[in-house]
Amino acid sequence: MMTASTSGEVQPTRHITPFVHLSVPFRIPTLLIFNPLRLLPYYPNQETSPLIHLIRKKITKMEASKEPIIITEKQKMRNWSRQMRSQGKTIALVPTMGYLHQGHLSLVQQAHTHADLTVVSIYVNPGQFSPSEDLSTYPSDFHGDILKLMSVRGGVDVVFHPHNLYDYGDDDGGEKMRNLEGEKVVNCVEEKGLGHESWVRVERLEKGLCGESRPVFFRGVATVVTKLFNIVEPDFALFGKKDYQQWRIVQRMVRDLDFSIQIIGSEIMRDSDGLALSSRNVHLSTEERTKALSISKSLLKAKLHAEEGRTNCRELRDMVVQTINEAGGKIDYAEIVEQQSLEAVEEIKIPVVFCVAAWFGKVRLIDNIEINMK
Repeated sequence: MMTASTSGEVQPTRHITPFVHLSVPFRIPTLLIFNPLRLLPYYPNQETSPLIHLIRKKITKMEASKEPIIITEKQKMRNWSRQMRSQGKTIALVPTMGYLHQGHLSLVQQAHTHADLTVVSIYVNPGQFSPSEDLSTYPSDFHGDILKLMSVRGGVDVVFHPHNLYDYGDDDGGEKMRNLEGEKVVNCVEEKGLGHESWVRVERLEKGLCGESRPVFFRGVATVVTKLFNIVEPDFALFGKKDYQQWRIVQRMVRDLDFSIQIIGSEIMRDSDGLALSSRNVHLSTEERTKALSISKSLLKAKLHAEEGRTNCRELRDMVVQTINEAGGKIDYAEIVEQQSLEAVEEIKIPVVFCVAAWFGKVRLIDNIEINMK
């Protein structure tokens, strides 16, 4: 972060602590320090001076260590956003479930190009997990996430980290809601929950693909994204295209419900070997990870075949399924669908996306590749 001095010179600033976890918006005071560039010996060509280069590199690193405000309360988050918007600032939201990787950080970098301020939400949403899925196994490293966000040049302005977006017991300052037996109300998504009961559904797009094997998943996604939009009130929201169906569902929901928010889809980030980045990759063994490369490799091969004129979807699908099965994976689905409607096609004559979900060990991975025929 840089601060202008009274003389007009740009001064670097330093912060007291790496980050602060508060339930109210608060920024640590900063201290002005001297500008080291003023104390350097004169060089005929300072632009090429190794000392100048080193110091500028250090200043750039300081710029990347921006502390986010950490907000945990819904109303505090809403108040912050409204205050910023009243100053004419635009806000970009990057919704995440934490355990951030380079794909998430690329969304943050892209957010900087669209808005004045960036908010990252970190919330593992129970509403998108079915009773058979273990919410507790989802990886989490909040402290590490903050450090990763601070490493991004320009950083983020706010991390919204609510404890439970479905708990309404304290909203009016009253006692926690109780059930008829006087016991504490259970989580809204559990069978006997007495709290949250309103859900958002994008009825056609949520069917098929991931919705086939995870019937409550997109109901939970659409609902929690709606809640985040209503709380953060962003101008832009960024989603990775790895979750292609989710991205399209959010786009359709925003259109149908007249949210004044621009939804931006970001291209899939991959490791150097081609595996799509995912928070779940940490659960793969070394052997499983190597086998999982069959997904991206077979999708790329299918795209090349289509571009060469082999556009029969059944043949392309069979090739991908065979490749993944032979590598030791278990197919959940492999479908070629139109990019907007997500409806299956038999021959590639229009822009399509080839979507795959497969199990390797106990880890379910998803990936896709767009095929845009000329």
